[in-house]
Formats: sequence, C-alpha cells, structure tokens
Amino acid sequence: MSFARELQERHRALHAATLAHPFVRGIGDGTLPVERFRFYVEQDYVFLIEYGRVLALAVAKGRELDGMARFAELLHATLNVEMALHRGYAGKFGIAAGDLARVAAAPTTYAYTRHLLATAYAGAAAEIAAALLPCQWGYGQIGRALAAAPPADQPLYAEWIAMYAGEDYHALVAGLVEGFDALAAVESAAARERLDQIYLLSSRYEWAFWEMAWRMERWPI
Repeated sequence: MSFARELQERHRALHAATLAHPFVRGIGDGTLPVERFRFYVEQDYVFLIEYGRVLALAVAKGRELDGMARFAELLHATLNVEMALHRGYAGKFGIAAGDLARVAAAPTTYAYTRHLLATAYAGAAAEIAAALLPCQWGYGQIGRALAAAPPADQPLYAEWIAMYAGEDYHALVAGLVEGFDALAAVESAAARERLDQIYLLSSRYEWAFWEMAWRMERWPI
C-alpha cells in the first residue's frame, strides 16, 4: 500500500465525517440553502489565493523537475480554473470581482491558510504535499461520491459536482498522490510520522472548513 493510501486508511473516520457533513450532503441533494453556498464561495476564493501561494512555494522548493511540474500544473489549475469557477458563481450571486477580492477571511479560513503557509515556508516539498493532499484528494472524493448519487435539481451545485468529479480534476489529484508517494518513499520513519501529523491537521481543517461554511462563521469580536 502506498504511503498516501496508508494515511487515508489511518484517518478513515475523519474522512467519512467530512463526506457526511450536512454542508456536503446538502450540495449533493440540493437542499443546502443558497446563502450558505454563497458564503462558502466567498471564503473558498480567499482560501484559493493562499493555496496558490503554497503551490508556488512548492514549485520553488522542488528538487526534481517532475515534481516541480506537478505542483506547477496544480498552480495553473487553481489560479485559472478553480478561481474562474468561483468568480462565475460570484457573478450569479451579483458579487462583482472587485468585491470578491475584498472578502475578509473568516477565523477558520485564516487558521487553515496559516497552517498551509507555515508548512510551505518552513517545510520541504514532501511536507508541503502532505499539507495539500487532504484538500485536493478530499474534493475529488466528494465530487465522485456526490456524482454517483441521484442528481440534485440545483444547477449551481450540479456544476460544482461536475468539476470535482471530472477526469481533468482527478488527473491532478492522481499526480499529487503519485508525487507525494515518491517524496515519502525516501523519508525516514520519523519524517513519515511528521508527514502523518501534517496530513492529519489538514484533514481536520478540511472538516472545519465545511463546518465554518455551514455556520457562516464570523469573527466574534
């Protein structure tokens, strides 16, 4: 079993809880209130800006051209595909691009992106990949799971599901998993334990991000 699959299996309960979250299930069956999805779109746009910075640091810290190319491909897809999708959603909600760019990070968005950026600045490529994997892989799993269920009568959500269930997105996920496994293969047992802890923290933040969107989290003061 690859190390990525080992981590996924080790933290299966957490991933199952994320897939079962009411926000995720609401996208799938079309019952999610639109105002919550709008909040999610705004916060995910903020998140993706920082995610792009993390990917850029991963490219800079790469030692092998193949690995650098994988991170660069993810960076391109994030900045030019995912963010374009979010801008399209924002337009449907009547949010101008300039207003979207001025959205402030909610507490969980801020905390999650600080975790990713701290890992990217202080860590090597393997650690960055471990931090990124739960988001990239998790969205692909959610997309495929929701696509396999009866379609929801909500075009916005159907478009979202189609993107994350699509072959292009899953090719990116497969590349990240393959690259992570290659990096982890040469690490010591102690280093692998460190990768596990980074992966686990990102996985927890993935659940927390859906919870934040479900509650439409605001700063308390």
